[in-house]
Amino acid sequence: MVKLNELADNAGAHKGRMRVGRGPGSGKGKTSGRGVKGQTSRTGHGMNAFEGGQMPLHMRMPKRGFNNPGALKFAEVNIWRMVKAIDAGRLDPTASIDAAALKAAGVIRRELDGVKLLGQGELTHKLNIVAYSATANAVRIIEGAGGSVTLAKPVAAVEA
Repeated sequence: MVKLNELADNAGAHKGRMRVGRGPGSGKGKTSGRGVKGQTSRTGHGMNAFEGGQMPLHMRMPKRGFNNPGALKFAEVNIWRMVKAIDAGRLDPTASIDAAALKAAGVIRRELDGVKLLGQGELTHKLNIVAYSATANAVRIIEGAGGSVTLAKPVAAVEA
């Protein structure tokens, strides 16, 4: 049985660090293996991406994609999320449901640039929803239950 105080690395598994600048007998004295003069002999030299004149790896790799800084970000809401909030009593199905009502009910975290309705789920309530946009399936489900979808841009999007 191995005892805790007898645990050790295998022989040769751990090599000690090179102690540079400790005299000529060490083999790494004087210039400590850095050569003579120049940028790399100094401390703090920065040449991380330099590859001897060859095009560096980070420049050889292709750029991918495009991040549009002006793109609108939507809070996406599926129908089943609203039904769950209605069943829990957090959302009033008789009132008009907009971004503020969804946020107050805890269906979305923040309004962002508007609410987009997605069409997953079953609907039995007649809902009147005001949103920035909605998928065709979401509109079909809501109108099939006798409700209505009004597409309206939020005030912040109109002013911008």
